[in-house]
Amino acid sequence: MLTKIFPFIDWFKGYNMTALRADAISGLTVALVLIPQSMAYAQLAGMPAYYGLYASFLPPLVAALFGSSRQLATGPVAVVSLMTAASLEPLATAGSEGYIGYAILLALMVGLFQFLLGVLKLGLVVNFLSHPVVNGFTNAAAIIIASSQLSKMFGVYVDKAEHHYETIIRVVESAFHYTHLPTLGMGVLAFAIMIVLKRINPKIPNVLVAVVVTTALSWGLGFNHDTKAGLDAIQVPEVRESVSKFNATVAGIEALANKRTGLNGKMDEYKTAGDKVGILDMEHDLNVVNIQIARLKNEQHEIRDVLRNTLFDGVEEANGNMAFYVQGAVPSGMEADGRTWRMKVGNTKINTENIKMMGGGAVVGTVPSGIPAISAPTLDLKVMLHLLPFAAIISLLGFMEAISIAKAMAAKTGQRLDPNQELIGQGLANMLGACGKSYPASGSFSRSAVNLQAGALTGMSSVFTSLMVVIVLLFFTPLLYHLPQAVLAAVIMMAVIGLINASGFIHAWKAQWYDGAISILSFLCTLAFAPHLDKGIMVGVALSLVVFLYKSMRPRVANLSRKDDESLCDATAFGLKECQHISVVRFDGPLFFANASFLEDQITDRMMGNDKLKHIIIVANGINDMDASGEEALSLIVDKVRSRGLDISLCGVNEAVMAVLERTHLLEKIGKDHVYPTMETAICATHESAHKDGTEENCPLTTVCHLS
Repeated sequence: MLTKIFPFIDWFKGYNMTALRADAISGLTVALVLIPQSMAYAQLAGMPAYYGLYASFLPPLVAALFGSSRQLATGPVAVVSLMTAASLEPLATAGSEGYIGYAILLALMVGLFQFLLGVLKLGLVVNFLSHPVVNGFTNAAAIIIASSQLSKMFGVYVDKAEHHYETIIRVVESAFHYTHLPTLGMGVLAFAIMIVLKRINPKIPNVLVAVVVTTALSWGLGFNHDTKAGLDAIQVPEVRESVSKFNATVAGIEALANKRTGLNGKMDEYKTAGDKVGILDMEHDLNVVNIQIARLKNEQHEIRDVLRNTLFDGVEEANGNMAFYVQGAVPSGMEADGRTWRMKVGNTKINTENIKMMGGGAVVGTVPSGIPAISAPTLDLKVMLHLLPFAAIISLLGFMEAISIAKAMAAKTGQRLDPNQELIGQGLANMLGACGKSYPASGSFSRSAVNLQAGALTGMSSVFTSLMVVIVLLFFTPLLYHLPQAVLAAVIMMAVIGLINASGFIHAWKAQWYDGAISILSFLCTLAFAPHLDKGIMVGVALSLVVFLYKSMRPRVANLSRKDDESLCDATAFGLKECQHISVVRFDGPLFFANASFLEDQITDRMMGNDKLKHIIIVANGINDMDASGEEALSLIVDKVRSRGLDISLCGVNEAVMAVLERTHLLEKIGKDHVYPTMETAICATHESAHKDGTEENCPLTTVCHLS
């Protein structure tokens, strides 16, 4: 009982120094991959890079302690990070305090959802995400993730559009206008290091080496070169005017947002009072305010686009301050510093006394030292209701990824795996992780593979991984300051290449064409709806359920006949000759309300289409269950067949269906002497009477009974 609550107790049965050494080496090896990866994935989730380290502190430790897999490495992963960003972007600006708070709240909700599924032993609910849907979604997500990093690779800044593909078009247009070549160079160098080292020796921590080399180069070459300047330092009247207009739009949006908050308050009052006229007035006023906000946001976007695309030359003045001119328009007698400068423009007001001017590439910047304060996330019911569907999807996706990895490793190690216990472990990891400022985490395929290959024997390896992250947070965060953003982008792009699996579509199509079609449609819908990734999954799940319902309503009904090897097979599929007097009908599926009339129609079609038919044998091997509607339909079929002067028998009836026949007395109606244990017995018992006075020559069923 104690091991059910604390599964990690089993680790220490026969545990020795050799196992401890193996786990320690594995844990340190995983940490070398996890630390740079987690920072990259945090940015993919719209969080500051160091929040990836927070998500690598408690989740790996807790998931290992309370999960059932001993080698599963939990932490930030690409798909869950992307889903986090997609669910939070409508609520707050990426990287803002509000956004971070919502991400931590989302982790708590995801964890609670997974924990409850595990405690209630509902792990099978993950089956609603079929393999074709997950394959289509994962391939699309990999493309979305990789393409979302292009702006960091080129060193450009654009506003996100309503659809992801529109954002990528903006990135490409901006890159054609200006690409920061040192940034691109850092990204390409990181790619080269990771690819070369992976080919030379996969055991070398290629990600860590790429991060160390590029960070050292960034520091040594002065890759990051930002400065602060007042508005009067920008010697371009048009730009100064644009800055003033931009700040005016920000102020206007803030004022309208406050007005909208007041109107929503009044709307609630009118709804409580039941004042229909007041409600209509408020709806009108809210629509007007929303339109005004939309217009200001569009104006703000256009101004921000102009400011971002304006390139400057910097000139150092005699007093040591910088003056900025439009590129190529430096007055004669002055000498530019040789850098291309750009203005940093976000969603908030530009501080005209302290404008950030960028003359180099973007780096991670300051990472707070120390472990985050442990505290429960702030609960907001309205936000939680908005996040609920996203939390459910992330929970299922994250668990599916984790359990798939865990099963693959369990097959190699021979370890027994408990999916419900794994759900509890993942749930607690996210819930307690949220208290440590983590965003949603899950099992990582790449890091779990590293853990297994490094020789991990128990979850102690994850304990050592968490310990390494704590040491980095306490002592080594200053070393991360000069890490280029482009390198983190390269790390993400390298990681998601492995998620692209085109053969999955082909395999699904070969299995069943409709599975292939669902996979392709899920892929296309996820791409088209991005960043609203939940819609792509919903389309896939809906299509899977529609196919399931259709197949349930129209199960396969086959006419059986004898092959050359004397087996009874589908006559249509194999082009076999059928007996004129006996129709052997196999129904492949449970007989219930949704398909009961279908069987009735199929039997009627066989009677109408063959005037020489004398006996129908229903092969019930495939009927594993029967409800009241199915029983009623079978009773009507018996009446209809016998009223036309034909006879009907059943064979291969299982215990569950036989119990229904006995309870409803349908067995007495059919006749116990008309229910046979096997197809061969049924054919042999009915063959002679069905062929009496018949003229059929070479009946294909003759050899079944060895009558020839």
